[in-house]
Amino acid sequence: MEMEGFTKDTVLQIITYADAARLDAYEAISAKALEEARAGGAPEDIAVLGEIIARPALSFSDFDLTGEWQCRTIKAGGISPLVIYDWFRCRVSDDGSGWVLEKVSGSQRTQGRFFTDGDERLIYLGSYFVAGDEPPPYGAGPESDQAGYAFRDSEAQWHIAFPAPARESKLDILEFRRSQ
Repeated sequence: MEMEGFTKDTVLQIITYADAARLDAYEAISAKALEEARAGGAPEDIAVLGEIIARPALSFSDFDLTGEWQCRTIKAGGISPLVIYDWFRCRVSDDGSGWVLEKVSGSQRTQGRFFTDGDERLIYLGSYFVAGDEPPPYGAGPESDQAGYAFRDSEAQWHIAFPAPARESKLDILEFRRSQ
């Protein structure tokens, strides 16, 4: 899918300084978070995390993110070394300008947009909010702003990695699989 107008240049016009800094430090933040997760996580959770990060990055060209997805959050490093939550529901739609993500179940939600960063990576800019609240627009502040890199893992799986999120962990991974 070609996302007309939503390229890395567009991101540079709207991304906050704090989010740009987090994305720039993605590799270092991820390495530290994964180190903490491996050192203190439960063996079965470490195996799940290892399987996710070992998947090769695939091209997003000719891949359609739209549709219903199951999604779960993995928190690495920080308050707890490694936490893997249960599966919830997410939806990706195309509003005519590109892909838009909504986490539609669970108490912690996200809503945002994807931007092309390269063939094998997208940038996600979105907002955190609690179920029942109105989602704030991206750029509303550091407590709600979210920035991450999306990677395609297979024909039916992908994930977003959020370096240095505002809450609890050093790295959040939102993993997606096609709804059954």
